[in-house]
Amino acid sequence: MKYTTLPQTSIKVSKICLGTMTWGEQNTETEGHQQMDYAVEQGINFFDVAELYPVPARAETYGETERIIGTWFKKTGNRDKIILASKITGPGAYTAHIRKNGFSKEAITEAIHNSLKRLQTDYIDLYQLHWPERPVNSFGVRDFPYSTKSSWQDNFGEVVETLNNFIKQGKIHHYGLSNETPWGTMRYINEADAKQMPRPITIQNSYSLLNRTFEGGLSEISIRENIGLLAYSPLAFGVLTGKYLNYSPKDARVTLFPRLSRYSSAQCADATVNYLAVAEKYGLTPAKLALAFINQLPFVTSNIIGATKMEQLKENIESINVELSEEAIKDINAVHAIMPNPAC
Repeated sequence: MKYTTLPQTSIKVSKICLGTMTWGEQNTETEGHQQMDYAVEQGINFFDVAELYPVPARAETYGETERIIGTWFKKTGNRDKIILASKITGPGAYTAHIRKNGFSKEAITEAIHNSLKRLQTDYIDLYQLHWPERPVNSFGVRDFPYSTKSSWQDNFGEVVETLNNFIKQGKIHHYGLSNETPWGTMRYINEADAKQMPRPITIQNSYSLLNRTFEGGLSEISIRENIGLLAYSPLAFGVLTGKYLNYSPKDARVTLFPRLSRYSSAQCADATVNYLAVAEKYGLTPAKLALAFINQLPFVTSNIIGATKMEQLKENIESINVELSEEAIKDINAVHAIMPNPAC
């Protein structure tokens, strides 16, 4: 395994982060425990979860993934070996079964306390805001205009203060953003600096060969302001493996949950075919090519992989050992040049 440092800290984390959002829906508790056991054996010390998980979000399964991690901590005693990241859910109809008061002080307080209880821990190393309260282009929404009719009022300062209070209490150690924009990221930075309080240290946004929009503005902020990208959906819901090109596996995420269609367009399929050709040229599996490309980027702190089957997990973790040549990267960028960001 390779390791990096969480920005603005001395905390070492594995370059591969174990994603968990299928546990409690597509994976059982036993399978989740097996994945964590194997990941630790392979040198992974960084887990990512959210109160929302598993996905798709349902009232019946709310918080189940955190609970599964909590029972693993209790069984193994491995809490001190893991850098743990979790998230407070963002607002909207999709999460109305959780709460409706956004990132208010009351909401953050409730969310942190409930997560700590489910996770059976006294602290969360990295606590993230799952998506912005305000309406923004996210989750594959490409074009302007987006909805500007909202009851949201600027509360960046209040959120920073609330999170700072939990840092002082030791219940969270650091905080980060997720699905955030350049403007929102800089607002949090500026508010934190003005109040002489801790800045966000990471931003968890989607990043894959089918969606490299992070490079447009956020990558500069990441490098200049020292906020690391935690790249999620690096295989684009598995689309980049090519498994959806000729048929739809019955037990696969996109087949089971048609709402998760962000990477299911004809343009995504066409781009995937081209990336499969690049992988074949260099004797790599499509998954290893896609993940290795992300692993080597300077603004990426950790690459969040996930799997429903152990063979998938093993292959994904093995990508850390792949070093792409300059020629391979040029071939990847050549595809990107003619088919840029089909799933932004």
